[in-house]
Amino acid sequence: MSLDLVLRGGMVALPWGLERTDVGVSDGRIVSIGTVTEPAAREVDCRHLHVLPGLIDTQVHFREPGLEHKEDLATGTAGAALGGVTAIFEMPNTNPNTDTAERLADKVRRGREKAHVDFAFFVGATTGNADTLGRLERLPGCAGVKIFMGSSTGTLLVAEDDAIEAVLRNGHRRVAVHCEDEKRLIERRSLAAVGEPKTHPVWRDDVTAIRATERLLALAHRTGRPVHVLHVTTEEEAARLATEKRVATMEVTPQHLLLSGPECYERLGTRAQMNPPIREKRHTDALWRAVRAGVVDVIGSDHAPHTNEEKDRVYPASPSGLPGVQTTVPLMLDAVHRGLMPLMRLVDLLAHGPQRIYGLSRKGRIATGWDADFTLVDLAAERTIEASWIASRCGWTPFDGTRVTGWPVRTIVRGQDAMIDGALQKIAAEPVRFYGTRDEEAA
Repeated sequence: MSLDLVLRGGMVALPWGLERTDVGVSDGRIVSIGTVTEPAAREVDCRHLHVLPGLIDTQVHFREPGLEHKEDLATGTAGAALGGVTAIFEMPNTNPNTDTAERLADKVRRGREKAHVDFAFFVGATTGNADTLGRLERLPGCAGVKIFMGSSTGTLLVAEDDAIEAVLRNGHRRVAVHCEDEKRLIERRSLAAVGEPKTHPVWRDDVTAIRATERLLALAHRTGRPVHVLHVTTEEEAARLATEKRVATMEVTPQHLLLSGPECYERLGTRAQMNPPIREKRHTDALWRAVRAGVVDVIGSDHAPHTNEEKDRVYPASPSGLPGVQTTVPLMLDAVHRGLMPLMRLVDLLAHGPQRIYGLSRKGRIATGWDADFTLVDLAAERTIEASWIASRCGWTPFDGTRVTGWPVRTIVRGQDAMIDGALQKIAAEPVRFYGTRDEEAA
């Protein structure tokens, strides 16, 4: 058998652990693991590299359509490829919102035309579309349903328990949820002091997040619907979710692991402003404990760019959100270097975990028959993250000037080179497939 690609002699992150071996690829799939003797059209010398499953960012906001002055699918996925990410799940709070079959299909079309990596899109739950969500979640390119329990960027909001329950009762796939209690946000709005970004976590305090997560867990038990709590920020939520694995999984972001208040607000101002907020160090420490204990299921970037001009508005008129899709892998590789977690835990959080909780078909692990998605990394490479490297249209990062050890050097999507040594390559991107959806049934 003639192969399209062989990755030769790398330290490969297989489902059972690290092993130095070859990986053979044909027609976009992994066809052999072990010593490869067959001829190949291309070979990559991986003897000084680690070969990871294609890493997946399960929470990004690429702003298209309607907000392309901040980002679009081309620039956002360029950042993903440069950062070692092979697939992204994009959120529905665009303009218009992604809340109908037609709007989802439009995004899939745009992704095929523009994306540098594979993609899927969440459908936004509203107070008016609950009865259609069971059908929408099974459409090609749909990552699942997203609920905003508290208001954030955009107009999507499902705040009341009866409306949330209606969403959970329509469909079967895991539902991703932004957990902030809208009533408490409204009550505490006056605590966001003008010109004081450090009051952002005072306004949107830990109780706001904890209360919403508790409400969601009760509804998940009542309906029997699995849920995924996005960007968990508090010690209390992490402890509670550790006891609720039958119905709930959880995500943390690099910024909630690596930044803490009040220092980040004093140093970065509104460029540390996001929802839910970055909190004080006791919460940061608790999230790291949850990572090491295996409680955290996924790391997602919550890439949510805004322009410098928008971020320069006086708080709280400044928008919440910061870029991250391009910096997640380098920052987490550096965390591995510093001993904060082992490499296989990173693989679990950015590949195996996304595959497991969202039901990805053929992505998220290095195994025969699976998509030939790989993130090749040099664990010894020392680099400095700089704003000039950022492909996002926003052109900035809160981690500008951060020195890291560990760097993605090649991004491969279904056997196609999407990035080689920091240079983007053109590929034919496709929607991610999920178990239980129509595109997977057709395959």
